[in-house]
Amino acid sequence: MSLFKKKSPIIGLCLGGGGTRGFAHLGALKAFEEYGINFDIVAGCSVGSCVGAMICSGKGFQQIYDIAKSLEVKDIKRNKIKFMPSSTEGLEELISNNISYKNIEDLPKKLFIVSVDVKTGKEMVFDKGDLAKIVAGSCAVPGVFYAVNYNDMTLVDGGVMNNIPADVLKKNGCDVIITVDVNSARGGGTSSDKFYDIFLASISILMKNNSKQGYEYSDIVIKPDTKRFKSTKLDGHEMMVEEGYNATIKLMPEILKLIKNKRYRLWKRKKRKLGEK
Repeated sequence: MSLFKKKSPIIGLCLGGGGTRGFAHLGALKAFEEYGINFDIVAGCSVGSCVGAMICSGKGFQQIYDIAKSLEVKDIKRNKIKFMPSSTEGLEELISNNISYKNIEDLPKKLFIVSVDVKTGKEMVFDKGDLAKIVAGSCAVPGVFYAVNYNDMTLVDGGVMNNIPADVLKKNGCDVIITVDVNSARGGGTSSDKFYDIFLASISILMKNNSKQGYEYSDIVIKPDTKRFKSTKLDGHEMMVEEGYNATIKLMPEILKLIKNKRYRLWKRKKRKLGEK
């Protein structure tokens, strides 16, 4: 019997933010599919919430890749004035046009999406509500997109407070947490003196500091080398997929061993409990 057809621990997948570097998430997904690794729960932030929504709707690597590779920057960012924030209509349409489920709770697989409500200054973790609106809110990088008004909240990119939401998976009972960080080189600063570049670099530094907690809650962190790609450009998307795939394949022996050992420990624990009765 295949390893992953036996009773398994609850496996969580954490998908971090990183803009268009999110193509590397797809490479990781391709590797997971090749080895038959299925995730019970997904937590996503920013572009990770978008990819996570696709995964939890039942789409596989090839389906998501076909959608993503056909995109142009103008499909997502629709600002008519350069350097001005864009509405999130393109993000919302990306979700609503490709996923038939209206609400997060309707998805076949459990999904948590992290955003920030700037009205209260609180991190928001959604597992219910309007999928397209909440994904857009999680992706709404300040200065790049306008905030998303949803119910009584004003939502911006979850990376402002929790760019690697592995803690969400831990709090919701995951036995194994595998994280894909497609922007591990964040916080490197910029040599440019342009206002927009300095602003984005400042956001990146902020996200680097709040990503540390996510590493601590993860059992394994996959870190594709995406430093040479811009998080706002689609150039090199095939290479980003390849980087995600290679980084995951490199850690696959460790991932398989972790899942196997966790299954054995859970079996031993259950056996001890039965013996006590």
